Amino acid sequence: MALLPDFSFDFDVNKLLGDFKAPGVDVDALITTQRKNIDALTAANRTVLEGLQAVFQRQADILRTSISEATEAAQKIASAASPQEGAIRQTELVKDAFERALSNSRELSDIIARSNSEAAELLSRRFVQLLDELKDGIAKTK
Repeated sequence: MALLPDFSFDFDVNKLLGDFKAPGVDVDALITTQRKNIDALTAANRTVLEGLQAVFQRQADILRTSISEATEAAQKIASAASPQEGAIRQTELVKDAFERALSNSRELSDIIARSNSEAAELLSRRFVQLLDELKDGIAKTK
């Protein structure tokens, strides 16, 4: 599998916002929250990218197999003893090709759906955590 780009951030937000002071604002908590948000988005993006890579890899495999099968099919049709036998073979090959195409389409759809589901779960989990953090932060200001 190809290497994934590194989406991590390598700068110190504390230094950047170190002089920022506002009454009632916990800058460290704000920075921590935003870092968690960025980490969740990065993880979700990585999951989607891995899913896309899996789809592209599978499509390449399907293409290689299809080329090989098309060559074999052409030979079978060409070697038919009669036009009727050729037509029967061609009909069978078309049926088989259609069934494989349908199966491949379902497989690719499943890969995409699984990848999207995993990414959505990561973001959903972070959103719930964010709401809990917000609730805790509001409770602390009372």
